[in-house]
Amino acid sequence: MIEIEARLDELEQLGLARRTRLVSGPQGPRVVLDGKPVLLLCSNNYLGLADHPAVREAAADAAMRWGVGSGASRLVSGTMTIHRRLEERLASFERRQAALLFGSGYLANVGVVSSLARAGDVVFSDELNHASIVDGCRLSRADVFIYEHGDVEHLEWGLREADGRGALIVTDGVFSMDGDVAPLPELVDLAQRYDVRLVVDEAHGTGTLGPGGRGAVADAGVEDEVDVIVGTLGKALGSYGAYVACDLQMARYLTNAARALIYSTAPAPPAVAGALAALSLLEEQPRRVEKLQANAALLRSELAGQGFEVSGGACTPIVPLVLGDAAVALRTCEKALERGVFAQAIRPPTVPSGTSRLRLTVMASHSKSELRDAARALAQAAKAAGVQPEELHPPQAQHVAESAPVAGAAVVAGRRAPRDARHAALWDDGEGDLWVERRRPAAAAGGAASGASRGAQDGAGQPPFDAETDGPPPPRAGRTAAQAQGIFDVEAPGTLVEHAA
Repeated sequence: MIEIEARLDELEQLGLARRTRLVSGPQGPRVVLDGKPVLLLCSNNYLGLADHPAVREAAADAAMRWGVGSGASRLVSGTMTIHRRLEERLASFERRQAALLFGSGYLANVGVVSSLARAGDVVFSDELNHASIVDGCRLSRADVFIYEHGDVEHLEWGLREADGRGALIVTDGVFSMDGDVAPLPELVDLAQRYDVRLVVDEAHGTGTLGPGGRGAVADAGVEDEVDVIVGTLGKALGSYGAYVACDLQMARYLTNAARALIYSTAPAPPAVAGALAALSLLEEQPRRVEKLQANAALLRSELAGQGFEVSGGACTPIVPLVLGDAAVALRTCEKALERGVFAQAIRPPTVPSGTSRLRLTVMASHSKSELRDAARALAQAAKAAGVQPEELHPPQAQHVAESAPVAGAAVVAGRRAPRDARHAALWDDGEGDLWVERRRPAAAAGGAASGASRGAQDGAGQPPFDAETDGPPPPRAGRTAAQAQGIFDVEAPGTLVEHAA
């Protein structure tokens, strides 16, 4: 049983304790935070629509017409007309046959991934995917191959080794903590060649990228090749809820298979109406997306001028300032608040150890002068926290196992593990939980197989997914063969996670 007080004390000592801050008023470019006016630089209200008068009015009118709540799951008490109206509009926006509303982006990802894979299948997931995708993989009971972030060579190696058991590739379109974009054309090519479905989470792409703000998939020109697009209503569209855009057959299947849809109350009518109004504004005023991208480019330029090395995608509104140590990130956050800028510190388990950061997010409603002032304030805050911006270099993301071992598990506290210790280990998924990873040992020299892989068949009668036998994938450009071998470490991608019943 967890000792709650001891665990809270431990989080405090590690600099990982969290608390909520009180915001007075709507999520605009400026808010009153804990009684103090500040520039808001950590909201996902990318297009500034959460507090737009037309969106507010639509939500208020919907409350009067349809009420505040939906009553039950749509499969229990019926689909309200406003839900169907938004689904039709979203399908048209995404240029798909159908769209299906979910209560949140988390529920949508959990519902889709757990419905499209099952025990015996393999799901291929980018190592920096959102926690909702990670949990969808767990609930599917499928085996999970975590490929190195954006590394299509590593992914292709995993697809080959899966030997026909692949079910789907799932990836964020725009990665929520780094702001970079998935290599979508290459993922489409691999999905087609290996006959697996491709699911793209556009939570941070919808309204920020692509023609008309239709996301990273549209920006890459692969709209017709992606099987399922997951979008959110709670970020650029300024409301709450999520949707899945797909073909009619897939929509019918998810209606019958996605537990997150079947067993959840439908989104509230005011939120749905607000999203409808926001979608109309996006379609009528596509230059909002251009303004957002221009603001993101300006902030990056101003930060670089202050000495920061800025990572992430060039056009996305997510601008990470990686500071490394959690305590340093917290101090910098507090020093920035003293200077009137709210830029939240993001620490493990949301990001891997050693990559704590300020996750800056830009809105289309920010002014140029506000962003210039913010860059100066952030540089001053970093220096006041004991950090020189020009000395910061964003490290390569990595996952490190840090907890005590469980029975039969070898825990490795770095990137490398001895070969004989890698058959069972704890693996940190970067989201705060540890999985037990049991690697099927390779055949010993001379042809003798270990007990776990004797007979070269797993419990489902499939060949073992055995990295030790089949060897590493080719090294990525700029990486030596010795470094590439590190992907078999239990903390790194390249492991096969077997789910316990």
